[in-house]
Amino acid sequence: MASTETKTTDAATNPAELPGIGAGLDALESSHTSRTPFRKTFVDKILPPLVAILVVLVVWQGLISLKIVDDPTKLPSPKAVWQEFHDAWLEGKLLGYIWTSVSRGLLGFCFALIIGTPLGLLVARVRPVRAAIGPILSGLQSLPSVAWVPPAVIWLGLDNSMMYAVILLGAVPSIANGLVSGVDQVPPLFLRASRTMGATGLKGTWYVTLPAALPGYVAGMKQGWAFSWRSLMAAEIIASFPDLGVGLGQLLENGRNASDMAMVFEAILLILFVGIAIDLLIFSPLERWVLRSRGLLVRN
Repeated sequence: MASTETKTTDAATNPAELPGIGAGLDALESSHTSRTPFRKTFVDKILPPLVAILVVLVVWQGLISLKIVDDPTKLPSPKAVWQEFHDAWLEGKLLGYIWTSVSRGLLGFCFALIIGTPLGLLVARVRPVRAAIGPILSGLQSLPSVAWVPPAVIWLGLDNSMMYAVILLGAVPSIANGLVSGVDQVPPLFLRASRTMGATGLKGTWYVTLPAALPGYVAGMKQGWAFSWRSLMAAEIIASFPDLGVGLGQLLENGRNASDMAMVFEAILLILFVGIAIDLLIFSPLERWVLRSRGLLVRN
């Protein structure tokens, strides 16, 4: 009993320990809460975006019906865009457009993870490397990805290797910088405790540093995917070639060349849809899992 009272008194008199205790209590609370009813999920998360989409469609159609914009070469009607989707689906091309770009984007992003993760750890843990490469990574992250397309075409030619090179150059700096930021936020006490327990070198990195740096790492991965997707679209728009197939960027460029605004809107909506779907299906659940495992997100 005396030992318990002593621990309680120490926690109460040491304010630095209170955030950790609060996070632990939140984690315990989140693990025992019941599943959220579907009705609440629908009202809180599904209905608002559906209403927003409906409002956009009403305003869009209103601009056409009220003759505010009466030139279909500038703003097609929602019906015309829907007809483009319908025709592409009947011709069996719609899924092909999506798969061509998504397969390239995901494969290129996996390559970027394989390169960016050890690079980020190296920059974060080795001071000379950080001094030499850190500013370069930050500069590359701010460089528009479209700038890499011309040199990549000259170096590698018009093939898929050029696409992957542009994706890597766009995504690797974001992933590495996100991991560096995550490692910088690891409490020094964790590192000292791990060394005391014998977790040094690769073992300490795998069991201590990487798990503790997960929030920053996941944020870097999320930003890296956004950069890789934008880089791929830029490459597909600029470097069009029949042997590369028709992805979403190429579809957008074909619509521009044909002055077909319905096709342009079709490509834009598909690019937007894929970006939102990847975020909702992969990165948002991963981010919630990381936060919930640390008691930073309580399930209502």
